[in-house]
Amino acid sequence: MVDFGNRVRVRELDPQALKAMLDADTAMVVDVREPDEFAAGHIAGAMNLPLSGFDPTSLPSADGKVLVLNCAGGRRSATALGKCAAARVAVDTHLSGGIGAWKAANLPLVTGS
Repeated sequence: MVDFGNRVRVRELDPQALKAMLDADTAMVVDVREPDEFAAGHIAGAMNLPLSGFDPTSLPSADGKVLVLNCAGGRRSATALGKCAAARVAVDTHLSGGIGAWKAANLPLVTGS
């Protein structure tokens, strides 16, 4: 868990931890990159809600799963987590290193929207 300035507590998952959670069906991924980035390659089953129009109150119900945000490298998903905290939406988890880390771990991506 990382504490950004004592304001937002962030739980960071490495790619292997997220993959294990997805395999166990205990996580749901929301990708906050822009649609063209998402279409170029994203985690299977991820939903695209770009940071440019991100509204924490429009996040899907995770139905008991951990909702995990991701982006290209971790900055935008951390920003989105800050927006969640400000809106008092209980989402505190993101993929550390984003899609870049996922690719570096040789984990699969799907293309298209």
